[in-house]
Amino acid sequence: SCCQSGDGRTRPARASTTARGRPSDRHHRAALSPPDPPSASPELPELAPGRTEHNSMSATKTAPCASNALQRHQARRSRPHAAFARPSAMAASCRAAAGPAMAEHRRGWRSARVAPYLAGHSRRRDLSARASDQYVFDPDNSSILVAGGGGVGIMVTRMLKDMGAWVWMLQRNDDRRSEIESMMAIVINGDARNDEDIERVFDEIDDLDAVVSTIGGSPADPSSDGMGNIKLIEAAAAKGVKRFVLVTSIGTGDSKDAPPAQVYDVLKPVLLEKEKAEERLKELSDKMEFVIVRPGGLKSEPKTDNGVLTKDTSVCGPIHREDVASLVCKCLFSPNSANQVYSAVDKEQTQAAASYETVEL
Repeated sequence: SCCQSGDGRTRPARASTTARGRPSDRHHRAALSPPDPPSASPELPELAPGRTEHNSMSATKTAPCASNALQRHQARRSRPHAAFARPSAMAASCRAAAGPAMAEHRRGWRSARVAPYLAGHSRRRDLSARASDQYVFDPDNSSILVAGGGGVGIMVTRMLKDMGAWVWMLQRNDDRRSEIESMMAIVINGDARNDEDIERVFDEIDDLDAVVSTIGGSPADPSSDGMGNIKLIEAAAAKGVKRFVLVTSIGTGDSKDAPPAQVYDVLKPVLLEKEKAEERLKELSDKMEFVIVRPGGLKSEPKTDNGVLTKDTSVCGPIHREDVASLVCKCLFSPNSANQVYSAVDKEQTQAAASYETVEL
């Protein structure tokens, strides 16, 4: 069918919305293309495989609002979101039309908070790399699942969002939903010990780059420390996740003798389950890079910036939760941390009898 334009020319009629009721692509074309010649109307580029509509978000990296983030989460099972799709023909045409000015704008858009985590490392993202290649990815626009309740997990999520990452949080209930969504992160409800929940979580996230697990239980019920983390680890490896950061505790594995004997005895049920999770993660290192961070006793006061990493398994001491979160983010994005196990302590509060060597990332 045709319609009459204001200048008297006859043009093919265009639908105002797509089949899903979303705004049509004429807005992108109007912004990026010259006016249509009288005799013809240009065709849009072909959609990339798996795409249901054109969207310029992947080119502009426009920050989503909290409500849009929730809508994407609810619609994910029915269609992939463009922000996680590989660069499309439309994205390429946007870059070509914008030229060097847009490229410079995109570089300037990055949060200044990213710099400390990438110092000395390449920002180029190799999507074909795997564990054996020491996969390095850019925190800006990466896709990360954080599993765990509050404390360190919430702080890691906040830091990742400040760095420009897309973050999902696995939560057993909605107690922290408002806090998490206020950061523009996405809540996925589920129990890591439940196979169906884990399968659904990984089905809902496309192109997942990394997982951070701060899951933990109690001496009365340590099943989350072992079974919960193991199910999460195995599902991540099967999904093709590139890196898994597991937060356990000093006293696990070969650091058994670091804490005082009475402390170890109290925490023994938890520490033994955490050790099982660590061992399973190491077994899958041929499929997925791992980093294990073992913090000492956790303190809730504001960070001191004295948190350090060490491979010395005899070191023990407290550390502030926010300092642990900062170290976890450094481990997540550093190529030098691949397949490493670290203890994390406050260097001003350690209980080591002698000096120990710290690790800089």
